[in-house]
Amino acid sequence: MSVPTPLILVAGGLAFVVAEMLLTFRIARRLGNFGIVDAVWSAGFTPLVLLYLAITATRQPGDPAGGNPGAAALLARLPLTLMVVAWSLRLGIHLGIRVRAHHPVEDVRYTELRREWGADTDRKMRGFFLLQGVLQVVLSTPWLISSLHPPDPQAGASAACFWVGLGLWAAGILGESLADHQLARFRADPGQRGQVCQAGLWRYSRHPNYFCEWLVWVGYGIFALSSPWGWLGLVAPALMYHFLVNVTGIPMTEALSVKSKGEAYRSYQRTTNAFFPGPPRKG
Repeated sequence: MSVPTPLILVAGGLAFVVAEMLLTFRIARRLGNFGIVDAVWSAGFTPLVLLYLAITATRQPGDPAGGNPGAAALLARLPLTLMVVAWSLRLGIHLGIRVRAHHPVEDVRYTELRREWGADTDRKMRGFFLLQGVLQVVLSTPWLISSLHPPDPQAGASAACFWVGLGLWAAGILGESLADHQLARFRADPGQRGQVCQAGLWRYSRHPNYFCEWLVWVGYGIFALSSPWGWLGLVAPALMYHFLVNVTGIPMTEALSVKSKGEAYRSYQRTTNAFFPGPPRKG
C-alpha cells in the first residue's frame, strides 16, 4: 500500500525542520546568540520548498513528450519554487546581516527571554526553536497544496490565481525591499539619531515592511486557491497577519520604539496607520 503524497510531504517537512532547529539551537548556544534563529527560520523555507518540489516531481508521471521522468512536473512547479526561494533567501540574508552586525549583542527579544526563563533557558529555548520549525511547516501549506496541483497560467480561474498571486507576491517583495532600504538609509544618517523614520513608505504606515511581508503571504495563499482544498492555503496569510499585528511584530516593536523615542514615537502613532498604508492624519 503506497503512502499518499501529502503525508510524505508533511512527514518530510517535519523531519527537516526538527533537524534544522536542533542544529540551529546548538550553534546559537555555542555562539551565545539565540537571535540567529530569525535568519535561519527565513532562509530555511528554501530547502523546505525544494524538498516539496523533489518529492512531488518524482511521484508524478513522466513527461508525455518523452523527456525525463518528472520533467513536466518540475516545470509546472518551478514558478512557485522560484518565488519562495527568492523571498526566503532575500529575507534570510537581510536578517543574517543584521544579526552579524550586532553580534555578540543579542536581539532584545531573546535577552528578555533569557531573563524571564533564567536557569531553564536552554530547555525552553530548545522547545521554542522546535516550535518555530513546526510553524515553518504550517505556513508552507500553500506551497504543499500548489506542489500537488500547480495552477495553470493559461487556464481560466487557475490562470487568475496564478497571475494575481504572482502580482501580490512581487508587490510585497519590492515594497519590503524598498522599506528596508529607506529605513537603513535613515538610520545611517547621524543627524536623524533619536528621530522617527517617516521617509517614503514609512510616511503612510508605521510598519510598511510588515505589511509588504504579509502581501507576500497573501500572494502564496491566492496562488494555491485553484487547487483542490486550496482554501487551506489561506491559513498562512491569516496566521502571518496575527503574528505581525498581535504577537511578535507590531506590539513588541512599538513598545521598544516608545521606550527609546518617547513622545516623538507617540506622535507618530497618532498620525500614521499601524499596518495598512493610508494618508497621514492630523496630530
